[in-house]
Amino acid sequence: MRKHRTRFGVVLASVCTVLALAAPGLAAHQGSYRGRSFTKSDVDRIIKRVEERSDAFVKLFDDALDKSSLDGTEREDRLNDRAKELEKELDDLRKDFDRSDTWADVRSHVGDVLREADAINRVMHRRRLPPRVESSWSALRADLNRLAGIYDLPRLK
Repeated sequence: MRKHRTRFGVVLASVCTVLALAAPGLAAHQGSYRGRSFTKSDVDRIIKRVEERSDAFVKLFDDALDKSSLDGTEREDRLNDRAKELEKELDDLRKDFDRSDTWADVRSHVGDVLREADAINRVMHRRRLPPRVESSWSALRADLNRLAGIYDLPRLK
C-alpha cells in the first residue's frame, strides 16, 4: 500500500512538472485583449477580415481620388501608392503569419502594418472623402485597432 502511495506521489509530481513546463508554450499560442483570450485561429480570422476590408477600401479610395481635384496629380499617385503599400504590408503579414508557429511571432510585422495605416489615417482625418470611403476606412481602422490591442501596440486614432 505504501509503495502505491509513493508511486502515485511520483507520478503526480511528474505530471505537475510536465504541465508547468508546458504552460509557457501554451501561453504563446494564445493571448488576451480586453479580457478575452485569443488563439492563432482567432487572430487569423481578424487578419483575413483586415485583408478583405483593405482590398475594398483601396478600391473605394482610388475611385474617390479619381473623382477629386487631385486626379492626375503626383499627390494622387503618392496617396494611391500609400494605400497599395498598406495592402502589400498586409500580404506580407499574411505570409509571415501562415509560416509562424504562434500568432505572437508576427508582432513586429503588425507594427509595420500599423505604421503604414497611420499614414493613411492622417490623410483620412485631413481630407473629406465620400461617406462610403470614410465608412470603409472606419471599419478597417477598427479591425486594425483590434490587432493593435491583441499585440499590445499603439492604436490608430
